[in-house]
This record gives sequence, C-alpha cells and structure tokens, in this order.
Amino acid sequence: MDPLTLFALANGAVSAVKAGCKLYKDIKGAAGEVKEVLKDLDDQFHKLHPPEKPATPEQKRQFIEEKERIKDLNKKANEGQHTSIYAEIGDHLGQYYDNYYKCVAVFDEEEKRAKTEVYKGDASLGKRALQRVLMRKQLEQMGIELRELMVYQSPPELGALYTEVEEMMKQMGKEQKVLIAAQMKKEQAAKLKREKRKQKLKLEAIWGFGIVLVIFTVWWLFALVVDDRIKKYPQLGTDWIPKTQAQRDYEALPKKYVGR
Repeated sequence: MDPLTLFALANGAVSAVKAGCKLYKDIKGAAGEVKEVLKDLDDQFHKLHPPEKPATPEQKRQFIEEKERIKDLNKKANEGQHTSIYAEIGDHLGQYYDNYYKCVAVFDEEEKRAKTEVYKGDASLGKRALQRVLMRKQLEQMGIELRELMVYQSPPELGALYTEVEEMMKQMGKEQKVLIAAQMKKEQAAKLKREKRKQKLKLEAIWGFGIVLVIFTVWWLFALVVDDRIKKYPQLGTDWIPKTQAQRDYEALPKKYVGR
C-alpha cells in the first residue's frame, strides 16, 4: 500500500465532505417559503442599487443567477434531495477515516521495519521519516477541520452523523491495523521471493551467455586453424578433418575404367 495514494484518497474524501456539507446547508436554508427569501433578496438588491445608481450588467447577471440558485435549492429541498446528500456525506466521511487509518497503519509498520531492516529505497531514511510526520499532521488536521465543520458549523444532524461515523471507524481502524500489518508482511515476503528469482534468472542468463560465447570462440578458433592448415597443406584436403595417409595413397592410384 502506497501511503501517498492513501493520503490523496483521504484528501479527496475531505473535499467531498466539505462540498456536501455546504450543499446540504444551502438546501436546508432554502427549504420552506422561498417567496420570502426571494423578496428579501430583491429588497437588498434595490437598496444597494437605487434608480440614481443603477446596477451594472454584470451585477444584474449575478443577481439573477443567485435567484435561480435559490429556486433550484428550494426545488431540491422539496424533492428530498438533502436526504441523498446526507448519505453521500456519510459515505465520504467513512472513506476519509478508512484511508486515514490505513495510512497510519502503513506508517507504523514502516517505522517498525526501519528498526530491524536495512533500508534500500531511493529517498533517505530522514526524508522518509519527515514525510511520515508531515502526512500524519496533515491527516490529523483534516480530521479537526471536519469535526469543526460538521459539529459546530452545520445542522445538528450532520454533527450526530460525524460522531457516529467517528466511533464506528475507530474500532474498524484497530482491526484494519492488524490486517494491514499482516498484509504488508506477506507482500514483503513475496517481494523478496521475486527478487531472489530475478537474481537467479539473471545469473542463469549470464551463465548461458558465457557458455554460448565459449562455444562460439572455440568454433571460431578451430575454423582459423583449419583455414591455416588448408593453405599450408592443401594435400590434406579442404575438409575440417584432414585426410589420412591411406586416403591420400588411395586417391593417388591410377584410375581404371571398367566398361560394360
């Protein structure tokens, strides 16, 4: 498990929770008598922009967009969409805690290994330790921001949701820590096994190449010897194996023609 990936997932979940809380509050705030909200918005706009000081086209456009946004939020509230947003907030909150506890478990396991194993990574031990400290603090700060947002700055039901999810994920986090430690040990053993096999294959490849090179060298030297022998002693023939004295004597005998 890569802690950077887990950290990014946790950060993404926090952003989703924040966006969900804002939308939930907006929808809840727009629920009820929308006419009063729109009337109040009209009064504020006309107060800021009397006839002698008319609004610019851009200000008018923003005013119209805000009115449409309030109407849309009221429609969503009447359709009960805040209920589905509530569920989505809970889901993203659970994702944050899930990745948070996984990340912490990975950090703890890496710190244990640093005391018993020789580190072979690209980054220095000090840099890795600093990364863990900074990421821990950032993850904890994310949790503080979520608690502040959901408990103190949102409707009570979101505060209750935060408390329930936090309590549930604490227990699950303890269980995850044990499982992740076992999984990381298993992955480490598999990695060592792959590295040993890789070294074995590399050694076999070197031996194989060496054997082929030796065979080729011997053949090349033999070919040079044969070529030199053919040039110096043509009577021995052009074959790789020179002719024996008996073969040369036989070939030197006069040939007899045998007719029918």
